[in-house]
Parts: sequence; C-alpha cells; structure tokens
Amino acid sequence: MTRNHAVLWLVFLLALWPTSVRADELRPAYIEMTEQSPGQWSLLWKASTNSLLGQSGEVIIPRNCEMDGERQREFAGSNILTRMALRCNGSVQGQTIGLKGLELSTTDALVRIAPLDSAMQTIRLTPDEPAVTLPEPSVISNVAATYTIIGIEHILLGFDHLFFVLALVLLLRNGWLIAKTVTAFTVAHSLTLVGTTLGWMSLPSQPVEAVIALSIVFLAVEVIKSRPDDIRLSERFPWIVAFLFGLLHGFGFAGALAEIGLPEGDVPLALLTFNLGVEIGQLAIVAVALAAIYFLGRMRGYWLQGTKTAIAYGIGSIATYWFIERTIA
Repeated sequence: MTRNHAVLWLVFLLALWPTSVRADELRPAYIEMTEQSPGQWSLLWKASTNSLLGQSGEVIIPRNCEMDGERQREFAGSNILTRMALRCNGSVQGQTIGLKGLELSTTDALVRIAPLDSAMQTIRLTPDEPAVTLPEPSVISNVAATYTIIGIEHILLGFDHLFFVLALVLLLRNGWLIAKTVTAFTVAHSLTLVGTTLGWMSLPSQPVEAVIALSIVFLAVEVIKSRPDDIRLSERFPWIVAFLFGLLHGFGFAGALAEIGLPEGDVPLALLTFNLGVEIGQLAIVAVALAAIYFLGRMRGYWLQGTKTAIAYGIGSIATYWFIERTIA
C-alpha cells in the first residue's frame, strides 16, 4: 500500500473510531402505559443508564392523569426501569405524552398505549418531537411505520452490520453476484431473527457479538488479499460465506429487537416491518457503495483498488477492536 493510501486509511480510521463504541447499539427509551382497570393505569419507562435520559429524563404524563403512590426505580442490565401507577380522569386520547430531555439526546423513544376498550397504539418520539398528542382510537396504529424506521436505523447505525455489508460489496466485482450474496445474507439473518424473537432458538449474546466482529475482520482481510488474477474461495462462493455469517448477524438483530421490545398483539407485524426496514437500509448501503465505486472507477480508475484496500484496513481495524472488547468484556 502506498504512502497516500496509508494516509487515507488513517484518516478513515480516525473518522470512524469514535463510533466504535456504538457498534450494535439501538436501544431507544420507551414508555408503556397499560390500563389495568377503568381509570387505573400502570406506566413503565426504560432508558439506558449511560444516556442523558436515564440520568435525568422525566416522563410527561397526560394532564388528566396523576400519580397514585410512589414511583419505583430499578436497574435491569444496562437500563434503568421506572414504574408508577396513574389515576386518569377520562380517556387519554387527545392528551399529550412525552419525555423531558429527549430534545437534548440523540436517541428516540417508543410510546405504547394499551387502553382496555381499544387497540394498542405505538408512537415514536424523536429529539425534534419529544411530545405527542395521542390520536383518537379510530386512527390506525402506526406500528408498521415505526418498526420499519427502526429497522432502517438499525442497519445504518448498527455499524457492525453496515461494515459487513460494505465489505461484501468491496470484495465482489459483479453486480449479479453481489445481489445473490446479499440475498443469501438476508435469508440467513431473517431465519435466526424470526426464530430467536419467537423463542425457537437462542445463543448467548456476548460470543455472538464477538463472532460478528470476527466475521467483519475476515471479510476485510479477504478484500485486502483480493487480486484480479487470483480468485479466492470467498469470491467464488460468497453466498455461502454470507449465509453462514448471516445466521449470526440475525442473532444480533434479534438482540437489538429484544432491547426495543415488541407490542403485544402486533408481534408478527412489528417483526415483519422491522426486517423490512433492515432490508431497505441494506439495499441503500449496497446502492451507495456501488455508485461510489462506479464513479471512482470512471474518474480515477487506478485509485479504485487502493481505495478499497484502505477502507478494508479501516473496517478491519475497528472490527478487531470490537472483537477484543467483546471477548474480554
């Protein structure tokens, strides 16, 4: 690798290194209000202990509701759970619910409202819209839209999955071969995502996350060693590699989805649309990467292989850090 390529790799590595600690983090806060009996509600809200919301966030309860007793707080892994009982005068529909402090954070929050006399509703809060007016019961729940967006965000912000797909694109030269390989990855992670979410299979999260990081290191090494006159086994049968590692990535997706939670009564729809969102994000990564490779090849064809190698060094270095971190954690 030339000096210019080494500099490019270093810049790439330094630019992405701060994101390494968020390799597979997609843990939005959530609020769940469940009506236990007419006018009596239980409220649960969860936030990461490492986030601003977990340290100082506060739920904005509907104006026609008041606390009934003391709130209870407990730690559950890396999250803090707050529970409280509410007494509400009349329907909560048309009332406002939200999170104080969400506008200062970088995460989202899910709100689930489960009345006795109507269907559960799922609403997404963002830093730009930290509070929302609860829609009338006649409004169709936006579970599908909410979980599709979460799936897209997970593949785009869950950097280990993003790096794996990007490395696949860098390794392969043929568009049709890339399509088949990405399809194999999709089928594999869909199988384990559904199986794990529905309780049919499970694996411990720490070794799974460590091997996911190792899968990225493997692909990065394959990109670096790739030569036009020496087709490697991973280039001959990339769909096999993608399928086997995709099974593990599916466990990672399932772990993230378990942290978020699924709405009772809408589990199949939420699961389907989350997976759909993942695929939309995945296709976006492939499209952007292929476009960049095409234009780079058109403008400076002799830069293409060196740039791929530099990016592979950056991806491999960060993934190695993840592997070590996840192994010794």
